[in-house]
Parts: sequence; C-alpha cells; structure tokens
Amino acid sequence: MAIETKQNAAAAWQMRARIEMTTPPTPQASGQARLQGLPPRAERLHARAERWIDRREFVFAEQALNEALAIAPEHPELLRLRAVVMHVRQRYPEAIALLRTAASLRPEDALIRNNLGSALGESGDMEGAIAAFREATEVAPDFAVSWFNLAKAYEAMSRADEAEAAFARATELEPEGLPARVRRANHLKTAGRIDEAAAEFRRALKIAPESAEAWSGLIGMDADAPDAYELSKIEQLYRRTDVSAAAHCLFGLAYALALEAKGRYAEAYETTMAVHALRYRQINWDATNASRVVDSIGEAFGPGVAGAEDAALGSEVIFLVGMPRSGSTLAEQVLAAHPEVSGAGELDDLPQLIREESTRRGRDFPHWVAEATSSDWARLGREYLERTAKWRRTHARSTDKNLQNWQLVGAIRAMLPGARIVDCRRDPVETCWSSLKHQFGNALPFTCGIEEIAGYWRDYDALMRKWNERYPGSILRHDYEALIADPETRVRALLDFCGLPFDAACLRFHEAERDVRTASAAQVRAPLQRDTARARHYGALLDPLRQALGVAP
Repeated sequence: MAIETKQNAAAAWQMRARIEMTTPPTPQASGQARLQGLPPRAERLHARAERWIDRREFVFAEQALNEALAIAPEHPELLRLRAVVMHVRQRYPEAIALLRTAASLRPEDALIRNNLGSALGESGDMEGAIAAFREATEVAPDFAVSWFNLAKAYEAMSRADEAEAAFARATELEPEGLPARVRRANHLKTAGRIDEAAAEFRRALKIAPESAEAWSGLIGMDADAPDAYELSKIEQLYRRTDVSAAAHCLFGLAYALALEAKGRYAEAYETTMAVHALRYRQINWDATNASRVVDSIGEAFGPGVAGAEDAALGSEVIFLVGMPRSGSTLAEQVLAAHPEVSGAGELDDLPQLIREESTRRGRDFPHWVAEATSSDWARLGREYLERTAKWRRTHARSTDKNLQNWQLVGAIRAMLPGARIVDCRRDPVETCWSSLKHQFGNALPFTCGIEEIAGYWRDYDALMRKWNERYPGSILRHDYEALIADPETRVRALLDFCGLPFDAACLRFHEAERDVRTASAAQVRAPLQRDTARARHYGALLDPLRQALGVAP
C-alpha cells in the first residue's frame, strides 16, 4: 500500500537506535566478568563478533557467534550478543527466545533484561517490554539505561506519570546523559509543562551546547524568542560545514524560526529554503506516483462499494483529518476538553489494518476495495474498535488524529459508518508555509519543498472534495480561521456535528490535561490567539508558494 503514515513523534518506539551493548555498573556484570567461564577460543570469537558489530557487519558477527556457541552453547553473554545481532536484523522472535534463555541462566543480569525489553518493544509487545525493563531496574536500580528505556516504553503506552517518574530517575542517575534529558524535555512538552520543558532543553544544552535535537526542541516550542546569545549560537551551528545533513537541517529550521521570532523574515525564508534544497536531494518523494495513488483511491470508492450494515458501528470514534499544521491539534484539544471525549492523538491503527488486509489479500490498497463485502468491512471496523478500545476505558468517545487518514475516508465510511469525520482546514498558504518551517525529519517527505508541499495539498483538497460529494453531510469542514474569529459558534458547531452536548470546558481547551504529541504542543496549552498568521509577514517572498497552490499573489 502506498499510503504514507506518521507515528506519534514522542511515542514512536525507537529502541533500534538504542540497542545497548554497554554493561551495567554492577560488579557481577562488569568487564571480564561477563565472559567468565568461556574457553579461550570462544572468548576470541566473542571479541571478533564485537568488532564485526562495531562495523555493522552483522552477517559476519553472527557467524563468529555461531562458532563460539558451538563451543559454549549455554553461555549467557554469547546468547545475549547473538540476540543483539538478531534484533538489529529485525529477527525479533529469535532475539527474544535467546534473551529469555540467557535471562534464565543469569537472572540477575540487568543488561540481558534491558536487551529483552528492547526486542519485545520492537516486536510490538509493549506490555512485555515494560515488564522486562522494570525487572532490569529492580535487578540493578542504578542502571540509568534501563530507567530511560522504561520511560520510553511507558511513554509509548501513554502512561505519562509513570514515564515522567522513570525519566526523572534516569536523569538523576546520569545527570550528564544527553538522550534522556532531551527525551524528558520533549515528554514535559507533550504533558503541557512548557516552562519545565524549556528549562530541561537548556540543561541539555549546558551538557552539549551543540546538540541539534536540544536546539530544535527548544526553538520549536514557540516559547519566548531566543535571546541574543541563543540566536548567535544557533546561527554559528547552522553555518558549520562539519555536521551531518540531519543535524544541519535541525539547526537550519531552528535558526529560521528564531529569525522569524526576531522579525527577520527575508533571512528566515532564505534559510528555510536552503534547508529544503538539501532535504530534497536526500528524500525520495515521488509526487507523481503519490498523486496517482490518491486518484486511484478516489476512483475505487464509487457508489457500488459495500459497507458495514450496522449504521451505528464506530459511533464512538471521531476522526480528524487534514494537512499538517492545519489546526487539527487545536480541534482535538477542544474535543478532548469535553468530559465524554478522550484525545488519542495520531494513531496508526487504521493504516495498519489496511496494510494487513492488503497483505492478507495479496493486493495493494485500493485494488481490493471492490471485492470487499459488507462483512469484510464490518470485520475491519470491529478490529479497529478493539485495537483502540483502551482510549475509551474512561470516556465514551475517542479521537483519531492521524492526519493522513484523509486518504482513507472511503474506508472509514465502509468500516465504521457511524464515525464522525472532521476535515480540519486552514488557509492553504499558512498551512503549507508552516509545514515547511517545522521539523518532521523523514516522516513527512512531501515537506521538502514548495512544489512538493503544494502538490500534496492539491491532492488532499481534490480528494476531500470528492469524499464530500460521495458522502454528503458526513464530513464537517472545520475552519481554523472561523474558529479564531468566533470561538463559541464554531465550538458549538463542532460538538453538535459530533453528537456531543455543549460544554463550556471546550472553550477552555488549554486547561485540558492530556499529552499532545505534535509540533503544536505548546500552542494548544495557551488561550486562543487571534493573530497567528505568519505568511503575510513574508510578502512577495511566498508568491512561488501561492502560485503553486493556485492562490493569487
């Protein structure tokens, strides 16, 4: 299936980059003690495997470890290191089995349990990962890495308080540990603790003044404009030529935002476009093929497509779709302030279900749509509800704000005919320019240039118009500018469309306590601001974008 998806930025599970091959600071697991009992030849093979791993030559590392295991088949450290190789090669069941055996042979080894948690997390068993990391912290309470990984696992499961406690313990144990401190700062931001997040980013910058992640996180919060030192420092880092392309892009977009905050719009524009010129050369985005896929989706869902027969199926779900930076986070925050609604954020469950169904049928979406029966769609709808049920344990309704679900509106209507669909709209120039200014990494490849973002917007706009024709009255167009101009009227209209009684708490959306895992995390924690437009400050500089969007200069 060619649908692009983006996981929650802060909740995304990133264990693969955090495979720990260091040793916990405990006497029984330090240095040579881990190799105790190995015959000399097996020990030499182990050392050879470690060198191959350092070079990322995992096939050769596996061969060396297989030879070593032939000599000492039940040695815990050999089993652990072979599991690390299986993990990196995404052979998770083998890695998990090896680590469980190693843990049974050496139950007090925190590193083995930490690796087990990583493998379980990558395999999708987050509850198992949490259990393994907790065991690692119990075995070695001072092993900061296990606390850090436990915090990330809690975060991925939206267990915010437990995540914060584990992050705090990790940074307490390793005050100079940069990854944990930056991740904790991002976690505080999603929890709405903006001042604390800014302070934590600044602590990270004291540890590592050249951290691209910390600078990007701090400047990207739309907190106070950077002071003269911070502006000078981020400019200096952006001008360097000895950093990776990824770091250069982080520095560049942070610098552009800082310039904008200082009213230096021409320089901000120039910097932003220079960053995207670099990104364009690195990102494989096929705009023509993307448009072709969107067209095929629109054609596939014609009047003859079957759907679930139960018209109420999915009535407990509210889908918010649209472009990035279109005000969707604000719309979800308004809904989540309602006592009946749980804001679930950007879920990947719907695209994942479609991918799994495509695999089962052996045909890419949407080519199997015409073959699906009413019972097929109902089955998929019930599976979606089961997978997202945790968001409705304490609330009757839940949201799903995976913005790219605009491509799946036809599937939503077939699977969950009772669901509400809200199309979040903002001025297209503001939407696209804001998307270009923010750091999405490689998650949103269409944000790599003016023509690319404008083409994506045109595809979105055309398909949403088709959905509205196909399903009249089933989709609410929710305009950001209209909400800013007349909050109560637009909030009432949104709640009414969703079948919710009016609640004044929705006008105080910034007081809602929940994690917000998007670039708008800071903005939705503040009362509604009427002057949020930025494109006008750039004047004719944005005429190429206006032209690409078909908007008058």
